[in-house]
Amino acid sequence: MAAHEIPLSTIQQYKSLRATVTEALRTAIIVGDLEEGELYSAPALAEPLGVSATPVREAMMDLANDGLVTPVKNKGFRVTDMTVEELRQVTAVRQLLEGPATRAVVGKIPKDAFPALRAKAEQMNEAAAEGDLRTYLVKDREFHADILEYTGNKRLVDLCTRLRGQTRLRALRPLAETGKLVHSAQEHLELLDRISEGDADGAYAVIMRHLGHASQLWSEGTEGKNAEAITPLLYEDLPE
Repeated sequence: MAAHEIPLSTIQQYKSLRATVTEALRTAIIVGDLEEGELYSAPALAEPLGVSATPVREAMMDLANDGLVTPVKNKGFRVTDMTVEELRQVTAVRQLLEGPATRAVVGKIPKDAFPALRAKAEQMNEAAAEGDLRTYLVKDREFHADILEYTGNKRLVDLCTRLRGQTRLRALRPLAETGKLVHSAQEHLELLDRISEGDADGAYAVIMRHLGHASQLWSEGTEGKNAEAITPLLYEDLPE
């Protein structure tokens, strides 16, 4: 990608420059603007971002800790590849964590919190329809984190957010261009409906389906029978 396409405008809510640069680069990796297997130097990325190389290096080290890039001595950072199997494993872990957590927050979210959650879900719908991938990803991350906050478990929220950032959405842009991303966005409203109705089992079913469906659809652009290829890994499925 042309480095000048990495924007900071949609993520200015992050307080520190390091965090802002980290989120800009993370988003560029997730949507595929920074390509898997490619080597990027800190100075080359710093120029279009309008910052020095130092916060870029710091940001890339943060991303290396998350497994998104690998440091290459005296050269820069290489965007790590994510295989289908690795994506399946990340999705399974997210389902194990977010499924029960979503069930647990039903009845704990106050009524006056739902308008803000619905507003973010609607913003995702609009961003999906307009092909605004960066806004979509920011609001998607905020939406799921906001719901998980009601578990009262900060470590859970941080871990789920980190796992979400490890996925690669190779087909996100073409899905947006064909309008198929809107379907995935609408699942957030369905999830809110189940939660607001007090339907814990329904909310659990929606989030499990959403995570598996979205990971498969976004990473490979497949639909139909292949959309269920990434299935929940339940505790009873684990070896004794």
